Amino acid sequence: MVDQHPDPSGNTEAFRAFAQSPEAAAAEPPSRLPLIIGIALAVVVVVALVGWLALR
Repeated sequence: MVDQHPDPSGNTEAFRAFAQSPEAAAAEPPSRLPLIIGIALAVVVVVALVGWLALR
C-alpha cells in the first residue's frame, strides 16, 4: 500500500523543505469567540445574581 502523505522527517532534504515551507509559518491564531461567549455568560450570571439579591 502506497502512503499518500510521506513522512518528511524520513529524508533530511524533504524535512528542510517542509520546515521552511510558507504553510508552516502561516498558522492561524486560535479563535477568540469561545472566550467572548464565556465572558458574556459570566456577566449575565453576575447581573442576574445581583438583581435577584436586590429584589429579595
